[in-house]
Amino acid sequence: SANGSDSKKQRLDESPPSRVLHIRKLPNEVSETEVIALGLPFGKVTNILMLKGKNQAFLELGTEEAAITMVNYYTAVTPQVRNTPVFIQYSNHKELKTDSALNQRAQAVLQAVSAVQDGSSPSSDPGVLDLAPPPSPVLRIIIDNMFYPVTLDVLQQIFSKFGTVMKIITFTKNNQFQALLQFSDPVNAQQAKLSLDGQNIYNSCCTLRIDFSKLVNLNVKYNNDKSRDYTRPDLPTGDGEATNKDHSLLGAISPLSAAAAAAAAAGRVALSGSGVSGVLLASNLNEERVKILYNKKDSALIQLSDGNQAQLAMSHLNGQKVFGKVMRVTLSKHQTVALPREGLDDQLLTKDFSGSPLHRFKKPGSKNFQNIFPPSATLHLSNIRDGVGEDDLRLLFSNSGGTVKAFKFFQDRKMALIQMSSVEEAIQALMDLHNYDMGGNHHLKVSFSKSTI
Repeated sequence: SANGSDSKKQRLDESPPSRVLHIRKLPNEVSETEVIALGLPFGKVTNILMLKGKNQAFLELGTEEAAITMVNYYTAVTPQVRNTPVFIQYSNHKELKTDSALNQRAQAVLQAVSAVQDGSSPSSDPGVLDLAPPPSPVLRIIIDNMFYPVTLDVLQQIFSKFGTVMKIITFTKNNQFQALLQFSDPVNAQQAKLSLDGQNIYNSCCTLRIDFSKLVNLNVKYNNDKSRDYTRPDLPTGDGEATNKDHSLLGAISPLSAAAAAAAAAGRVALSGSGVSGVLLASNLNEERVKILYNKKDSALIQLSDGNQAQLAMSHLNGQKVFGKVMRVTLSKHQTVALPREGLDDQLLTKDFSGSPLHRFKKPGSKNFQNIFPPSATLHLSNIRDGVGEDDLRLLFSNSGGTVKAFKFFQDRKMALIQMSSVEEAIQALMDLHNYDMGGNHHLKVSFSKSTI
């Protein structure tokens, strides 16, 4: 009877804490790796039992404390697998006893994950390690060769295989993406440093440089895409909006599917954004200056050539000020932007840029991709026409409504750096003056620089 099932539900909800968790309403065809990925950020996953026909699974964590942290986190943030909400609660079982013959695949996946979590990679041979006690649970992470975006969620997924990640703060310093990441235990920080220092996150780029921080505790005020305290899911986002519910650790904003995250945790650090569509949704635009989507005047769909470029644009441009408003950039659910049939787009809302002269990075795999940087107050100018001097360029850039703070020619005078008084002014100047016709078929090329003058 309905009543019977209600009382059963009540009993389920009141199960005392256990390190075994019961996960229900999983999507069909879900894999062990995707279920394990739900637990990885909270500590070691020691066993798993999939009940395929029932869309359920049991997940055993190394400690009851890890299980409690996981249940508390997912009470505030809806857990998702393949964009489907799932339900997690304590099991009545205190441990999982599984028939290893039946559960062979799961055990193989678990072994791969725990080998990495235990730091038993070749680099951690005790014979060659200086095993002085680690000074801090906080790591300082610098990322070199950042051709593709590295988000807070990516860092969390990679580092959580070494222990419980408590807090992360990301920031840009000297035009370089950096992060501070706090583990629950300094030993985990040491294992992560030993295994990951010098590794690439994506194939042949985004190299991790890792040191211990002088700080021993991070103070996180907001949970958003720049900082996160996993022990306090109740923190505000800091921009006046409620915390995004779609923020499951491996949710929609993360560039990885849960399966890819678990595979990464099973020892392959290289990840890639290849499964992501190349279409972005930009919103909160200034309606007076930008008119794109017919029904939502402050939003636009932008299709890039692939998922990696879309993620790069998203990580660089989300939260930047354009025409006085903070632009929001997210991955769109659309796979492509459809061009209207001839004569039907009387508002001229859609435009094909594939043959546009505005592209700076046209050749696939070109080493110029190394020069794609996030918006900064300093702009890099190239293709400057002979005879054009510093005063001409200062005047040109002052006319775009900003204040030029500094200027410097490169030796050949075909390139220069120009510094505006703010990032917003530099964005405006780049939009106004990239591809500016200087006469004699010389079109000025403008891009963001990582240098300062």
